[in-house]
Amino acid sequence: MAQQHLDPTDPTAEVVTGDALAGYLRTHATEFLRALRLHRETGGATGSGEESVDAARALRRSARRISGSLHTYRPLLDPAWSESMRPELAWLSGTLALEHAYEARLERLLQALHRLSGAAAFPEQVTVSGGPAAAPPERGNLTVGAAKAGALLDRQLTLARTRAHSTALQALGSSRFHAVADKVAVLASEVPLTPTAATTDLRPLAGAARERLTDAITALPLLTAGHPYNAEALIHGLSPDPSPHPQDGPWHQVRLLLRLHRYAREVLDAGTPVDVRLLTAGQALNRHRDASEAAAAAAQAARTPRIAPATAYALGVLHADQRHEVEAARFAFQRAWQREAVETV
Repeated sequence: MAQQHLDPTDPTAEVVTGDALAGYLRTHATEFLRALRLHRETGGATGSGEESVDAARALRRSARRISGSLHTYRPLLDPAWSESMRPELAWLSGTLALEHAYEARLERLLQALHRLSGAAAFPEQVTVSGGPAAAPPERGNLTVGAAKAGALLDRQLTLARTRAHSTALQALGSSRFHAVADKVAVLASEVPLTPTAATTDLRPLAGAARERLTDAITALPLLTAGHPYNAEALIHGLSPDPSPHPQDGPWHQVRLLLRLHRYAREVLDAGTPVDVRLLTAGQALNRHRDASEAAAAAAQAARTPRIAPATAYALGVLHADQRHEVEAARFAFQRAWQREAVETV
């Protein structure tokens, strides 16, 4: 039988107090310290093996959960401590994530180039992550520039990854990081709750996190996302304006709010498996973020001075392909969220 998740809006549900928050924070502080020890044992920021990558991922995972819980449940925590801790954890998580992000972006773009310029003939329509896409351009023209486009992306993103690696190395050796680690070590045994936290119900705060999420989702163009592709998303194309795509910001914000909602639920649902519907919706928004950033990288590469027309053409096709992936991810999120909304009514 599936385990039931606590509904923070249900007045008949069991009260969950600050003691549950303290236990959750101690658990993830301990995981942070364990991951840090493993990270150091496997070479730290200079290590490149699978164990080192896993340790860095575990550090980010714990830092995000601690930071997210400090945000959602901040009325139950010492305000000075909480407000000083949250930005430091966000800095650490963001810094450690950059190298992996550049590596994954390059892999995504090179795989897409290979798919778009492969030897097999395209059918009249192809399916990309949830819906039909228009027939791609003539392959011969694309193949000419695909190799050079891949090489250009490889140079640019490998350089960015190398810089991110150096930044992470410096961060993990800094006094700023050691101060964060020291605070997390204290948190593993002593959580600075307010005097009333032990008798305060967490559910209204968790409910507020869900309300912020649902309000942000309500503001999204879900009617447009009800179709696999939305031509308006391609209007900006390879515009010389390097600013982020104007449609993406609200979706990125929903992704962050969904993460905070999930973490708030984890505190309430201690020991209960993560809700699969929330995971599915979150995975769709992760794909949205990845495709959006990959499209931006292709557009940036296409602005490189004096590249050959065939290279620019291949990068333009790649950009459009990734924007189609953005739309497919929005469509997938819309379907996942509708199921979540229906099944929680």
